[in-house]
Amino acid sequence: MWRLARAGAAGARGWRLTVAAAAPASGGPGGWYEGLAQSAPVHWAQDGLVALQAAAGLPWWAAIVCGAGLLRTAVTLPLAAHQSRLLAKLENLQPEIKKLAERLRYEVSVRGKQLGWSEKVARFHFKKNLRRIIAELYVRDNCHPFKATLLVWVQIPMWVCVSLALRNCSVGATDSEAIRVVQEQFSAGGALWFTDLTAPDSTWILPVSLGLVNLLIVEIFASQKMEVSRFQKLATNFFRVLSVVMIPVAATVPSSMALYWLSSSFMGLLHNLLLRSPTFRRLCCVPRTKSDSDTPYRDIVSALTT
Repeated sequence: MWRLARAGAAGARGWRLTVAAAAPASGGPGGWYEGLAQSAPVHWAQDGLVALQAAAGLPWWAAIVCGAGLLRTAVTLPLAAHQSRLLAKLENLQPEIKKLAERLRYEVSVRGKQLGWSEKVARFHFKKNLRRIIAELYVRDNCHPFKATLLVWVQIPMWVCVSLALRNCSVGATDSEAIRVVQEQFSAGGALWFTDLTAPDSTWILPVSLGLVNLLIVEIFASQKMEVSRFQKLATNFFRVLSVVMIPVAATVPSSMALYWLSSSFMGLLHNLLLRSPTFRRLCCVPRTKSDSDTPYRDIVSALTT
């Protein structure tokens, strides 16, 4: 009995030790991050980067820049154009919604007096019917606001996967011989002041440039001549803070990641400017709105310098 009990205790201790050893991989610090870094989408991004570099025969820094430009142009630019079409339709709906709301308020007021509704009941019926009318308009013009968020749901996961793929290549996160070879290439695949893509940029040129580009994108959005809600003001200030916070973050990650972030943001800036062009908006079938300008670039410069 004693031997069985001791064996059982030893077995229990062994089980506890096994669980303790396995805990960090699943629930400890960095467990979820490592799991995400080794996920299938990240590995697909790694394979795509390696294939692009091998096919183009470019140095790694140029392959990263070209990869960012390719993804932005092939994936996010069409989605951004689609988003612009939806937002333009929503803006053009506002005068019609305003007129219908005024008419509905009058009808509810008349009906409420006939039936003896209280102010609270009349307000309830007004809001209920207004939501129904707006939903019907969204269906009629195929411009539900949720569809305008498609760009975010695609762009952020793509950005995360490519960033983690570059991190894996920079630190040799797997035991794969191919990744170790790529890591060696990264160590000498940079240019100018960031010759080692596996090391952070000690000069802070890449991080500061990233912050400035992101701030410029935010300010260009903020310069649009249209009514801004309280939520939009809060969102604008949040992204301003985020742009500044990203500077020290980019200074702690491998230069390959900082270079990708900068390249991606710079392409995003160019695409934002392109989508302001009246000619390009017509090519993308974006409806003209009241807030559109015939001189968008002059307006941006004026807004940023005043």
